Amino acid sequence: MDRRSIIKHAGIAGVLAAGVAPAVHAQAAVRWRLASSFPKPLDTIYGGAEVFANAVKAMSGGKFEISVHAGGELMPAFGVVDGVQQGSVEACHTVPYYFYGKNPAFAIGSAIPFGMNARQMNAWMMHGNGRKLMDEFYAGYGMLSFAGGNTGTQMGGWFRKEIKSVADLKGLKMRLGGGLVGDVMTKMGVVPQSLPGGEIYQALEKGTIDAAEWVGPYDDQKLGFNKVAPHYYYPGWWEGGPEVDFYINKKAFDALTPENKAIVAAASAQAASDMLAKYDARNPVALKQLIGAKIKLLPFTKDVLDASFKASQEVYAENDAKSPEWKKIFADFRAFQRDQVAWFRVAESRFDSYMQTVKL
Repeated sequence: MDRRSIIKHAGIAGVLAAGVAPAVHAQAAVRWRLASSFPKPLDTIYGGAEVFANAVKAMSGGKFEISVHAGGELMPAFGVVDGVQQGSVEACHTVPYYFYGKNPAFAIGSAIPFGMNARQMNAWMMHGNGRKLMDEFYAGYGMLSFAGGNTGTQMGGWFRKEIKSVADLKGLKMRLGGGLVGDVMTKMGVVPQSLPGGEIYQALEKGTIDAAEWVGPYDDQKLGFNKVAPHYYYPGWWEGGPEVDFYINKKAFDALTPENKAIVAAASAQAASDMLAKYDARNPVALKQLIGAKIKLLPFTKDVLDASFKASQEVYAENDAKSPEWKKIFADFRAFQRDQVAWFRVAESRFDSYMQTVKL
């Protein structure tokens, strides 16, 4: 008797008794590799990929496994998009603005100077046009995106000397996370430097750079920046709510079963939520410890912020002229942001401002 006849006459109980499994339920094991742009010691931002991979394995009953590789292990930290596009790896975990040099539009998928905060960015991506527009753009690179975390508003970085005015920025060699903020800072006289997280401390210690930004107190303390640069500035106006993303090769994703596609979506949502919660929980404690270690915690002056905002608008106009992808996505981003700022001004900002004046 052939397989089809067994299934027809015996039903599922008979099939199982005969030791024959229906083909529709057979699911081959899936093994992917994921390249991270981050160093392994950073349990927050690198750890987001591990949370994702562990969730995928758990939800699939071990049938779908993703091995996570730190920046530089399989490919350079800034080479992961090429790896996904070429199919060398099925996925990567990175910050989109690292690839601003490929096309300015990449930056809008993570953070732009004076952009949205983490909640606003999440709203645009999930319930505005954000994910739709970004994935239309990423399709040109043979990949699609899933949220992979957010750090919340970042700090403005570590400086060897005080920054009292815009004039103090001129000639300063500073490690910056993306080409967009580099373009903005260049207009103010800064000499931008692009370095992966694992190389920043040594460059700052040796004086190869004069200043550096990474994320915030928890990560910055782990990397030891306070030992080589005493002035810690805030806020990181170029990263109000940077989204970290999973990029997935489109062919690899399309080859998944519907169940595994749903697992990828659910696992990415878990990783994204977990990362932001970790930073919000750990940054306050780390900041208190850094202050106890006698760092100089300082705000950027209003004239520095005003000059930065003006320079940002100039760069945006330039990007509108040279990248149709940027122009299309940025117009939607900005319209959404205007409404968000108006709403946050009414309730969120008033509540936060008051809470900062009372003793708890």
